[in-house]
Amino acid sequence: MGLYDGERLVADWRLSTPPSWTGDEVAILLSDLFSLRGLELSTVTDVVIGSVVPHLTPGLEEASEAHLKVQPVVVGPGVKTGIRIAIENPKEVGADRIANTLAAFRKYGGPAIVIDLGTAVTYDAISAAGEYLGGAISPGVGISLDALLAHTAKLVRVELVAPDAVIGRSTVSAIQSGLLWGFVGQIEGMVRRITDELGGTARVIATGGQAGMVAGLTHVIDEVDPQLTLEGLRLIHLQNLPDGGT
Repeated sequence: MGLYDGERLVADWRLSTPPSWTGDEVAILLSDLFSLRGLELSTVTDVVIGSVVPHLTPGLEEASEAHLKVQPVVVGPGVKTGIRIAIENPKEVGADRIANTLAAFRKYGGPAIVIDLGTAVTYDAISAAGEYLGGAISPGVGISLDALLAHTAKLVRVELVAPDAVIGRSTVSAIQSGLLWGFVGQIEGMVRRITDELGGTARVIATGGQAGMVAGLTHVIDEVDPQLTLEGLRLIHLQNLPDGGT
């Protein structure tokens, strides 16, 4: 979540996604978060929602309408994004990937690759003209660790840090190597292949909760932009104002 004053990001928060959220629960959470930063909910005049968890979206909308007294812009079909989605079924593309594409193209140009490193890892390809061309989705490193532990009897949960050597000399360092260096190998291989399909050159932007950790382990990432999705949502909101953001 982020709070903007014009183009300036005033505050942002990273939260766990609960199994469910009512509008009242969202409002209480927002009130507490704002209070901790010395902010007032009454300052909010506009809301944009980019949700890829359908059963949580109604609670977010309810909080906006009932407690903030604002009709939110919900990113989805019928909402202006300024992005041409050049895939078989444009309705399949998540709001986060659309927001990332818009912000990445506006800030860094194209062709580009956006890697969003979160629960899942998404790779999004952007053409030189700013079109969303598609991409790839794979499990995040946290999901991979959970799956490993769920299907093995003697392996243990480890801290997600990269060991100094790829050849692990203990069970812990071996798991860490497989997870982190294996993850880096996946990223480098995917970037190389996607770049080839984009014509041989592309700027690579990483975002998401694990972007900072991974970027320090590879040379293929050009920019780390933790707020890329929020910036994309801000830009989408501007386009859906009555005056088109002018």
